[in-house]
This record gives sequence, structure tokens and C-alpha cells, in this order.
Amino acid sequence: MTTNKYKGKYRNESTRLQNWNYAWDAAYFITICTQNREHYFGEIQNGKMNISAAGSIAFVLWYEIKNHAKNIEFGEFVVMPNHVHGILILDGNDGTTDTVGTTHALSLPPPSNDDKTIGNRRFQNQGKNTISSIIGSYKSGVTKYCNRLDLPFAWQTRFYDHIIRNEDAFHRISNYIMNNPSNWS
Repeated sequence: MTTNKYKGKYRNESTRLQNWNYAWDAAYFITICTQNREHYFGEIQNGKMNISAAGSIAFVLWYEIKNHAKNIEFGEFVVMPNHVHGILILDGNDGTTDTVGTTHALSLPPPSNDDKTIGNRRFQNQGKNTISSIIGSYKSGVTKYCNRLDLPFAWQTRFYDHIIRNEDAFHRISNYIMNNPSNWS
């Protein structure tokens, strides 16, 4: 990841694949970490996750995603002491998104030329039912409920995604997620 200046200020480049529309049907491996890798979600003891109140919220709200996003299925999911891993499968979006007025960026007019990458257009309007909008809503929900219960909690500002490109990778990543608590050291 490189750092460039925009209007005289440093900014980080997007970690998202620039030629990929994150509303396209695919399986996505998602990792979201807590701020400073704090163990807000519980602890691993004897290879098993003992979940905290914040971890319970993260667990329950993951499965609530289906009630707020369209055309989504779940793969494996696990809550770890300082992160969550999950597979989200978009199926039926046809690569289209409903546009929204403002998300995490200021609303801007559509690009005036067609030579911009999908990634460049994404900044201007990420759309509904994209991986970024789904994860943003999930993180917001977990934060909101933890705050209401006065639980100490904060997310890292970004999240990691990986587009799962074949069945072999899907099974390998699913096994990694399932075995994550027993492999914790």
C-alpha cells in the first residue's frame, strides 16, 4: 500500500482490487480487527473461544447481516479475541448496485470520463449491497450496541477482504476459519 498526497495531505491508497466491483457475485473472505488488537471479544482457553459480551454482540450481529443486505449467504464465521473471520457470499446481485447519496465519502458528481477504474468510481459512491457497505453497517452496529451497554470497544479503521476464486480456496479458507481457535497461540 502506498501513501500519496491529495490536496497537499497524505492519504492511504485503497486496499480494494481496483478492477473489481465489490457488488459482483462472489465469495469474500473477510477479516475485521479490533483497534490495537485489543482482546475485546474474549479469550481462547484450551483451544476454545470463551466469548465476552462484546464478542456475543459481534457474533449475533454477523448473522443479522442477512436481514439488512440482499442476496447474501454465509460461509464459515468465527469470533476470535481481537478479530472476526467470515465468508460472505453475494449471489444474485448481477453486479448492479443501488446508489446511495452519501456513504463514507462526500457525494460527488459522476465521473466525467469513462477511463476511471471501478476502484476510482467506488470512492465516489460505493452503492448498497457491496462488501464495503455491508461491513461498514456491521461494524457500526457492533459499535453502537457495545456503546449502549458501556462495553469498552473499538474497531480498526479498515478491514481485510479476499475474493475467493475457486472451490479449492473456499474449502481451504473455511477450514482455516473453523480451526482458528484451536490454532491460536
